[in-house]
Amino acid sequence: MRARKLGQTDLWVSELGLGCASWWGRSTFDEVTAVRVVHEALDLGVTLFDTGSSYSAGEAEPRLGRALRGRDTAELVIATKAGTYHAGGGRIARDMSPAAVVASTERSLQQLDLECLGLLQLHGPSIPELEALTGTLMTLKARGLTRAVGLNSFDPAVIEHALGLAAIDTVMIDYNVLRPEREPLIGRAVAAGKGVLAGMPLAMANTLPLFARIRGRRDFWYLARAMAHHRRDLANGRRFLFLHEQPDMTGAQAALAYVLANGDVSAAIFGSTRIEHLRENLAATDLVMSDELMRRIRSAQGALSMP
Repeated sequence: MRARKLGQTDLWVSELGLGCASWWGRSTFDEVTAVRVVHEALDLGVTLFDTGSSYSAGEAEPRLGRALRGRDTAELVIATKAGTYHAGGGRIARDMSPAAVVASTERSLQQLDLECLGLLQLHGPSIPELEALTGTLMTLKARGLTRAVGLNSFDPAVIEHALGLAAIDTVMIDYNVLRPEREPLIGRAVAAGKGVLAGMPLAMANTLPLFARIRGRRDFWYLARAMAHHRRDLANGRRFLFLHEQPDMTGAQAALAYVLANGDVSAAIFGSTRIEHLRENLAATDLVMSDELMRRIRSAQGALSMP
């Protein structure tokens, strides 16, 4: 597994990271299997694990903490998020007040059984919230509660604003074959000294034929979420069916290889609940995308329907 430097921090991360959220963290998903996924990722060289205080109805952080128990975490970068929380009944609520962000960080450390986070990210802040919290983030670093701070946002205007804030070390951006328009923003982020994490690098499996995604109960959950919130991506994804017809790599590997071909990306973070799926995805670290495949991707991107 290759490692890449995370912006101008002193952190190096595996170029593929494991997202510990969604179905992986839910109580309906067997914890023994969830822990095995984390241990397999560790054994295959993953050093970046990304989660959030509000993920999986608030269960993702404690589950990741249990999965890491007894393992050497000294070289790991454990990233989590503050500013949102599980409000019950499947609802996620926001509280970006300085006091709430500090309390969330301290609670995350307890749940993850860590003395210091590798990365603390604000979870979808607005520009005014981001401005108001820069001092709080710097204080959390000064207290030794986190080594780096950043934000996770799929709003380009918020990311653009963050590039001018010295307190921000990293940005997480939705970047995949369906989001080529993010590439100039990623370039500007790196020019501003920010580390870039690619969220949703597999485009939430929207490049797969609709019902080819269904292999078990959890897949119905992901499909229902895509149909409710990502209909444009489902439609655009049909232009990339050829990714799943390559002779030397799977569709998921091709999607990850595309993201990793961008040298400005420090790491691509994907989720997995199956050991075989995890191994398949992590093998993308050894793959090089051909010029012809990149040409076909660029051609398909030229016909995308944009918001």
